[in-house]
Amino acid sequence: MDISTNNTTQNNQSIANKPMYSFLKRGLDLVLALITLIILSPLFIIIVIALKLTGEGEVFYWQKRIGLKNEYFHICKFATMLKNSPNMGTGSITLRNDPRVTTVGKFLRITKINELPQILNVIKGDMSIVGPRPLVDKTFNAYPDAIRPFVYDSKPGITGVGSIIFRDEEKLISDSDMAPHDFYAKHVAPYKGELEMWYQKNKSIFTDIKLIFLTAWVILFSKSDLPHKLLKNLPRKTI
Repeated sequence: MDISTNNTTQNNQSIANKPMYSFLKRGLDLVLALITLIILSPLFIIIVIALKLTGEGEVFYWQKRIGLKNEYFHICKFATMLKNSPNMGTGSITLRNDPRVTTVGKFLRITKINELPQILNVIKGDMSIVGPRPLVDKTFNAYPDAIRPFVYDSKPGITGVGSIIFRDEEKLISDSDMAPHDFYAKHVAPYKGELEMWYQKNKSIFTDIKLIFLTAWVILFSKSDLPHKLLKNLPRKTI
């Protein structure tokens, strides 16, 4: 795998050091997060009640993830799995029809509604609307050595190019004949890493707007190839 980390880092630094870019990105994050929080607050109330009355009664799930400059923070999601799920089954990797996922949780995961509490992380400043997905240590360490130092030169995001291209990651891993962690390390992590490095090289407000649009698009049209048409020079698809 050929990754031009030096060129990517220089390009990334030249963008990230521009005060206007940082100002606009943080402004976009706050505006979108606050508007979303206000508009979806009635939905949040319904989900909180549904989660409280089902499964183990847990509403929110907090987990340590890797963030900006590889510093840890705690991500917030709606609880969709059993509390002890990290120590059960496939651990940090979730499969399609995973028995650790609750009934309500399955719906929340399919619709990506479970990700919405991360709006609180965005308001706090731990995350951005768009950026590389924040990972736990085990999945982060599956990235190739050349990628790990640079993936989080940007704040992690609720959505991003890796999330869009791997929108059905659970099914992809479930359909493999390999052990889930082996398949992730051999096939998913290298390609996802290249996608995240593409973002570091091409990040801009315009790129973020396209990724936000494509996030909504692939939720509605999961089989669509529009991301590969709209996002130029994506790494060649390997799986």
